[in-house]
This record gives sequence, structure tokens and C-alpha cells, in this order.
Amino acid sequence: MEATDIRRTVELEDRHWWYRERRAMLARELRRLGPPGRALDIGAAGGGNTRVLVEHGWDALAADYSETAVELAVRRGLRAIHADACDLPLPGESFGLVLAFDVLEHIEDDHTAARELVRVLRPGGRALITVPCDMALWSAHDVASCHFRRYAREELAALLRGAGLVVDRMWSWNVLMRPIVAWRRKRIGGSDVTDVPRLVNLGLGAVVAAERYLPVKSLPGVTLVVRAHRPASF
Repeated sequence: MEATDIRRTVELEDRHWWYRERRAMLARELRRLGPPGRALDIGAAGGGNTRVLVEHGWDALAADYSETAVELAVRRGLRAIHADACDLPLPGESFGLVLAFDVLEHIEDDHTAARELVRVLRPGGRALITVPCDMALWSAHDVASCHFRRYAREELAALLRGAGLVVDRMWSWNVLMRPIVAWRRKRIGGSDVTDVPRLVNLGLGAVVAAERYLPVKSLPGVTLVVRAHRPASF
């Protein structure tokens, strides 16, 4: 992400419906993982998700390729390092959880990045990963966001298995909003992550939050979410 995009993310994420519901999803997943330990947040930007890890008791480290992101995360009181996701300056098998939310699509060599994620994960450790899905949704938003691709389910599963992960669960997120997202992105010339009026923000957040209770996770969405682990023998 560019420095301006990272600053915009930090400015928006505490109130924007998309970031808020994604943090809520992360919190639900963390409660399923058992006792906290050491966690690495790859591509952490300003550390919005890193803060969720800390709030749930994890000894969390934010890592990002952008020095601006690292500076902003440190200002928020987080531990953060400048790091290339394809060559992490960290010892192997040192984290019980690795987070990579909307990271792999930004990296041309996503196979190397996936292998690095597994390398720093201890045997039995967990990974939580999100990516934008379906090239049918490719638009100017992806270009403005510096994406190399959007993923199909089979493509993402093969990437992660090839890196050494066992995929425990994969599901779609932002399913109910997909028709609106597809319509809107065909009509804008850049990123659609922008500030919105308060009532609209509340309404969109409520629509996405409804997915917690509806049987829609196997349907096409805007994002794919994966919970995976590194096997004990690797």
C-alpha cells in the first residue's frame, strides 16, 4: 500500500463499516483459537488488526513493508517492524499465530510470501488469512489498491497447501453486499474505500453483520477468509 492509502486506512478504520466488521470477525476467530501466545500481523498497515490481537491477550508484532505503516503503528503503542513479506527478518517457528489480512493479493510472488508465512509459524500454529475473491469483480478499485489478482477458492487453497498449510476452513465474507460492490466498482475510477455518511455507514455495517447468522458463507462474496494450521510434522 502507498503511504497515502495507509494514512487513509488509519483515518477511516475506527469508524468505517468494512473495517469494523472485519475486526469483529477477527475477534470471533481469536476466541475460537484457545489460549493466546505470540502472534505476527503481516501487512499490518497502521495496526488496526494488531490492536485486536493485543486486546485478546496476544503478544503481537506488526510487520509491514511501508515505513509509514510502521511509524503509525508505533505511534499507537504497538510493536512494529519494517519487513518484506517474502523475506521476513524473523526466526523460523517463532509464532503461534500469523495473520495476513488482505496481503497476498498485493504481492506478485505470492508463493514465496505464503512459504515465509509458514516458515515463521511454529508446528501446530494457526494462520488467519483474507484475500479479495473472484476475478469477475476485478475493477479500477483493484488497480488503485495495487492488487495483482483476486483469488478463486481452489486457487487460494492450492497456494496455501503448496506452502505447507492445512486449510481447516474457508468461507466467503461480504456476501450480501456483493451485488452492490460489483455495481459500484464498475462506475468508479479508483478505490471505493471512502468515508460515508453516518447513517449509510450504520446500514452497511448492519447488512454485513447479518452474515454472522445467515447460511451464506458458501456463496460467492467479495472476500475469502481462511483458517489454517501448520501440521506438527512439516
